[in-house]
Formats: sequence, structure tokens, C-alpha cells
Amino acid sequence: MNRLILKYATPVTIAILAIFTWVTYRRIAAGGLDSIILLVATTVAIWVIGTFVFIYVWPRITVGGFKRIFVRRGLGGGPIPVNTIYAVPESPSQSASSGSVIATGTDNVLYFGGWLDVTAGPQVLHVPGMEKRYYSVQFTDPTSGANFAYVGKRTTGTAMGDFLLCAPRWQGDTPPGMTRIDVPHHAALLIGRVFVANKNDRRTAYELAKLIQLTPANRA
Repeated sequence: MNRLILKYATPVTIAILAIFTWVTYRRIAAGGLDSIILLVATTVAIWVIGTFVFIYVWPRITVGGFKRIFVRRGLGGGPIPVNTIYAVPESPSQSASSGSVIATGTDNVLYFGGWLDVTAGPQVLHVPGMEKRYYSVQFTDPTSGANFAYVGKRTTGTAMGDFLLCAPRWQGDTPPGMTRIDVPHHAALLIGRVFVANKNDRRTAYELAKLIQLTPANRA
């Protein structure tokens, strides 16, 4: 849905403005000044309310939709419990036939994802050694739809590592060797990608993706 909005935002906006201009012209031609004032006031009110809804409510709807899909349906292997990461074994084009929610993009990556919630306590994200292979994990804030952190080759390298995911006000100590990542609103959508060089490399990439996991900090 977001992709469609971005793709057709300009022509839809132009069409709306054209209709509004035509309606205003007809009102002026008919001499209805009072109705024009009411029309303009109504349009401004709708525009302001619509802008507020789009900026503050739409991200919650779309990201929340991912959560519902993950925990109820999953990505092809059944429901994904909260604080669990599931790796999709098929390429995006293969996943498309099964209706996977992240069956988009290029076929040279495998996707994985899950829903993070640190309300009950910190979680530890473990990533294996990737041997210079590209991978990434993006953390999306459910209240704004913005990505607030990344783990991966371009940001943290490809060595094996553990990342402590916690609420901003959590007062515990970060264990030696871990990197702390604050989760602004206690929850986040996690979407990840692991590079696949070719068909023969897909199995290796999938095995690495499965090793990217979440564990409660008190059990890590």
C-alpha cells in the first residue's frame, strides 16, 4: 500500500486539485459566494485532518499490519511468536506465489523478519560471522514508521556479534562485548536481508539467516 501511495501521490493530488478548481469555478460562475467560503473552509479542514492522519496514524496502521501478519500468519512457516525471527527459505520471486508479505525486491537476497517487544525486559540479537557477506537488519519504529537502527555489514560489520535491545530507560549494565541499541517505544518491526550470490549459494545464505536470532537477555 505504501508503495502505491508513493507511486501515485502526484497524479492523485493533481486530480484532486483539478476537481476542486473546477467546482470552485462553477460556484463562482453561479454567484454562490457563501457556498464557496464553506467549500474552502471544509477543504482546508479535511486537508489538515488528512495530513495529521497520514503522518501520525498511517505508520501505526501499516507497521501494526506487519505485526498482525507475523504473529497470526507468518512468512510461510506458520505464525511467528513475538521476539522470534523467521528466515524465509525461498527467494522473493518464489515467495510471491505463496503470498508472502515481504515477497518483493531482488532475488539476490533472502528475507527474514520478526516482531520485537522489550516491555518485559531486554532481548539479545545474535548474528553469526558472515565472512564479509552482505546482510542487514533494520529496526522500524511502529509509531512513526521510521527506521531507527541498523545492524549489518554497512553499519556494524560482518563479524559475529551480540546486540542488547532494550527500552531507553532500562538501567542495567551492558554485558562485555555487546552493543546496546535502545528501542524508543519498546517495540519494533525487524526486517532483514542476507545476500545470495547464486542458486548454489542459497542454502548457505539460508543457514546463516537462521542463525540470526533473538534471546531474552537473562538467558543469553
